[in-house]
Amino acid sequence: MNRLDRLTAILIQLQSKRVVRAQEIADRFDISLRTVYRDVRTLEEAGIPIIGEAGVGYSIMDGYRLPPVMFTREEATAFLMAEKIIERYTDSGTSEHFKSAMFKIRSVLRSTEKDFLENVDENFVVFKNRGRTLFKNEDSLQPILQSICEKRVVAIEYQALNSETSTQREIEPIGMFLQMSCWYVIAFCRLRSDYRTFRIDRISRFEITNEIFKNAHPTLHEHLAKISHQKDLKKVIIRVEKMTAKYIETQKYYYGFLSEREVGTCMEMTFVSASLTGFAHWYLTIATHAEIVQPELLKETVREIVNGIAARF
Repeated sequence: MNRLDRLTAILIQLQSKRVVRAQEIADRFDISLRTVYRDVRTLEEAGIPIIGEAGVGYSIMDGYRLPPVMFTREEATAFLMAEKIIERYTDSGTSEHFKSAMFKIRSVLRSTEKDFLENVDENFVVFKNRGRTLFKNEDSLQPILQSICEKRVVAIEYQALNSETSTQREIEPIGMFLQMSCWYVIAFCRLRSDYRTFRIDRISRFEITNEIFKNAHPTLHEHLAKISHQKDLKKVIIRVEKMTAKYIETQKYYYGFLSEREVGTCMEMTFVSASLTGFAHWYLTIATHAEIVQPELLKETVREIVNGIAARF
């Protein structure tokens, strides 16, 4: 990226947040802090009203806005791809908001980029997983995000996976994430007096109350980091024949896949697993074309499962 493009990108970044730290800019463009200071000084000399505070970061004076920007072909294509994914994996409300934003983005594109985008649009599809309803309430994501930002208590009716009846709960949401085509909200559950993870498609009623919760909760990232350390994760290494490895390219990510390397005619794969029993059952689906390197406990678990199956016959 040349310096002019970087200066423009830095200016846009400064407008994207109330305060931007110099280290954030340095990390984004892989430049030194000294270069960041020099670039910011150049923007100031060009008349941009940048306010810098030592130890805090940079901000732009209220009221200043960069004139409408032109998107590159690659940026516009990325937006289109995001639109397709959002349409399939978010609720109807979020999808409509993004479509509205896309009309604004398309409106500032050059004619050649508009034609290119139309061509991409006709030849790019994202399919939703069959047989899965992501939301019982059509407009769920925006209200959940609202409750997180406003720190409002939420009343829900929830049916857990292992229960035939639903329960009424009051929760204090702290974050939301998408994993394996399912949306989840993490919250402090007043019924259980602990943090719980709720699958959004199992929430049949969702009502934001007027009560502001006073408890100081960790951020989503802090909570996820904490529970990952608390889990008793075990390292698993298996070797899989290369042809079979191709067929489990997607599956392996469901079982804690970390890395792989080529070893002779096999791929040696490393996983971290919270359940060796669960991993053993999956391993049996490829066992005729794979071997366990470690741990020994996994080998014993597989033997027990196989012996149990053999006893039935």
